[in-house]
Amino acid sequence: MKILIDNGHGENTPGKRSPDGRFLEFKFNREIANRIVADLRDRGYDAELLVEEDDDVPLAERCRRANAYSQALGKQNVILVSIHANAFGNGREWTKARGWSIYTSKGQTRADLLADDLAKAAMKYLGSKAVRGDFADGDIDYEEGFYILKHTISPAVLTENLFFTNEDDLKFLESGAGKQAIVDLHVEGIIEYLNR
Repeated sequence: MKILIDNGHGENTPGKRSPDGRFLEFKFNREIANRIVADLRDRGYDAELLVEEDDDVPLAERCRRANAYSQALGKQNVILVSIHANAFGNGREWTKARGWSIYTSKGQTRADLLADDLAKAAMKYLGSKAVRGDFADGDIDYEEGFYILKHTISPAVLTENLFFTNEDDLKFLESGAGKQAIVDLHVEGIIEYLNR
């Protein structure tokens, strides 16, 4: 199984920073994505970054890259996990919105199973109160028409790893323990899915 880790955004993406400017989402996403890939490889899994560049690679190109693997290996032999951190408000003020969440494309697909396994791992590493969900269709993931999810032919999910516009979430995201928890939940959730 080929595991593609997509580190969302790039250094040239406008905004995507904490209200005080010290947290840059693209840097966080890349650090976490690199650590997830390294951990999975250390365990013998075939994992790699979808985007090596620091610039913000367009979503159409990200999907093209992911789909090239799916066409070569078979869409059942590839998964994609897109790493993000969340924001709320106008970008200049701290907000109360907080928590971890996961997104899939609309409808029931194998991505829902991957989302379930990642959400279970998130509850383990972050605590159930820190995990946000939409249970309208019987599972925890939010269903959205995000381009990366809608146009990737293999199972694809997008994680929003807490809010960098919330001071408490941000302290956790910047801490060594917080970063490790985010890495661990992704690695454990992915492996759980692969062992289904």
